[in-house]
Amino acid sequence: MNLKLIVALVADEKVDRVMAAARDAGATGASVITSVRGEGLKPEKSFLGLELTAQRDMLLFVVAAPLARTILETISVAGKFDEEPGSGMAFQLEIEDAVGLKTQRETIIQEIEESL
Repeated sequence: MNLKLIVALVADEKVDRVMAAARDAGATGASVITSVRGEGLKPEKSFLGLELTAQRDMLLFVVAAPLARTILETISVAGKFDEEPGSGMAFQLEIEDAVGLKTQRETIIQEIEESL
């Protein structure tokens, strides 16, 4: 199966919007890891030893490879990644193999076949 993993690090308040956009673009589901932390070009300042960094969530989408770029661009627009500093980022990786996709398998295969 030809699959990609899209990893999106999203500002907490934009998660629902990004998830909906990914589904509309063809993602069949996602895993969410909450309360991750990151540091951009300029580290956030602290106040009395307390960090002022905003919470992020990590969204993991396993998608049909032919749809990956479209989904990536769609979530970038939905999350305003290039417009608002600190709103998030996303990237895609190739998946060599995967198991546990029984409920999504037919949809993913159909999406791959339609793109050929």
